[in-house]
Amino acid sequence: MIWLLVAIQVVSQTIGEVFRAAGMRQHGEIRDFRPGALGRAVGAIARNKWIIGSFCAMAVAFFSFMKLVAIAPVSFAVPVSAATLIPETILARVMLRERVDWRRWTGISLIAAGVYFIA
Repeated sequence: MIWLLVAIQVVSQTIGEVFRAAGMRQHGEIRDFRPGALGRAVGAIARNKWIIGSFCAMAVAFFSFMKLVAIAPVSFAVPVSAATLIPETILARVMLRERVDWRRWTGISLIAAGVYFIA
């Protein structure tokens, strides 16, 4: 049960983060901070299909993480949830076309090693 919750949390959080990044890229940067403009921006963002998908995926991640910390030690649950950084970085490179340099890949490798040792 614990590893199923870890898998659900990692997959749903990864999907949520990638969808949120895609949705915000689609919307663009917010430059006008007047109340009316902010209201329109929030409305547009709230109707964005990527943001809606992100919200749903992050809700699944949140509740699976809450269940995980309820049945597993926090000293296990929190570090193992860092495994989300591995698929997030890969998907950022592949789907979002982000540049990921060797320092980030080194960091991801260290995180993967840490998750392996904790597990």
